[in-house]
Amino acid sequence: MGFEDVGDFGIHLIISRLGPKDVAVLACVNKRLRVSASEENVWRKFCSEDLDLSAPEDPSGNPASSFKVMYQMWREAFNMYPWPLVKRVKRCWGTLKSWVAINFPEARATLQNGASEDQIKEVEDSLGVKLPLPTRLLYRFCDGQEITSTYSSGSDLGSPLGLVGGYSFYDHEVNVFLLPLKQIISETKKFVHHPRLGKYKYIVVAASSTYVEKLFFLNCRSGQLYVGTKNFSSDGEKIPCVPGKLINSVHNLNDDKQQDAMLLWLEEHSRRLHNDIIGLREQGKNRSINLFPETAPLCSTAITNGVQIQASSIFVPELSDIEQESEKFFFSYSIRMSLLPEGCVVNGMSFSSCQLYWRHWIIRANDIVVSDVNAEAVIGKYPLLYPNGKVFVYESCTPLACSFGSVEGAFTFIPGRLTNPKGPPFDVEVARFPLQLPEYIF
Repeated sequence: MGFEDVGDFGIHLIISRLGPKDVAVLACVNKRLRVSASEENVWRKFCSEDLDLSAPEDPSGNPASSFKVMYQMWREAFNMYPWPLVKRVKRCWGTLKSWVAINFPEARATLQNGASEDQIKEVEDSLGVKLPLPTRLLYRFCDGQEITSTYSSGSDLGSPLGLVGGYSFYDHEVNVFLLPLKQIISETKKFVHHPRLGKYKYIVVAASSTYVEKLFFLNCRSGQLYVGTKNFSSDGEKIPCVPGKLINSVHNLNDDKQQDAMLLWLEEHSRRLHNDIIGLREQGKNRSINLFPETAPLCSTAITNGVQIQASSIFVPELSDIEQESEKFFFSYSIRMSLLPEGCVVNGMSFSSCQLYWRHWIIRANDIVVSDVNAEAVIGKYPLLYPNGKVFVYESCTPLACSFGSVEGAFTFIPGRLTNPKGPPFDVEVARFPLQLPEYIF
């Protein structure tokens, strides 16, 4: 039996097992195969699998006449890049944008359209660098965030809409934006004569929108991403943000497995958002991405007598001092306390409120107690908790001489309120949670 004897079902079965390139070759054999290989369902499948697109549109978001035409347009638009890398970067931005669109639309509105090759070349020529291929592709799909008038380095007026997010404790507030190409040029030029930066071709790719200067630098030669420490302004001290062993062949056009720190960093950030490891925080009318973890094992949860305490920490690179023997690593921790719907239960009796009176903290560095604190209140406050009431958030900080430690302790609450106690004091556990230098730093 010759190929001409194969029925339509057989042809469809063959085509269903081929990839886009092989289907395109098959279409050149004869008219019958060309018709079958041009069917919309065939190319709809390729567009869905490769580009996660359910409607025909070109790389600029404009409608295309068919899925086949659309697929060709995408391949032509990115023909200078390894196609597996294009698919990966498209998927990275797709997952990030889908989360932000659903959960944080006000931040989604700040994400810009992709940059052109000419715009990327302008950055390279202006700064004398060659961007790693994964980073080039990231900017081809999205040119960072629109910097509004509320963004101003050195100003105490900051926007909470940073895609990377942040944290706050006391008067320290951070919220990091992914910079657009034009901003990369202007921010990087501030450091062009810095002896520790110019030599190695670093560019500034992300920065805090608040008065706290937190800066992320991409090394365009190695593909590693760094964040500045407390000593950055004086000696250029930085910490790598991504495990170096994962970065490879950032400039090789023929390597379809290449990845740089920017791609790995954004993929990890997307994973944490989608897995609810981190989420949103509301402060007044503003919302922001909050980097304090909300799930185990980085977040501890304990319920005692109806009072729930969730606790986690984050590494704070911009206040860390790697050169300092006793206080190298700086951490902030967040304690969230709330009363469950059934109220607080003490000695078999239920109460509709309780109020914090005392705290006891034990801070360890490598399992050695370095601080044992007994004191009234938290940051001078005595929160009153009600069932289904607002969660009270207490945030503080501590330096460590090593990269790993922990915090645990207890709160003493009074049933009712301090001025009108309804029962005896009771202790509420704060389960141990880690202070640790993470593999990925945000």
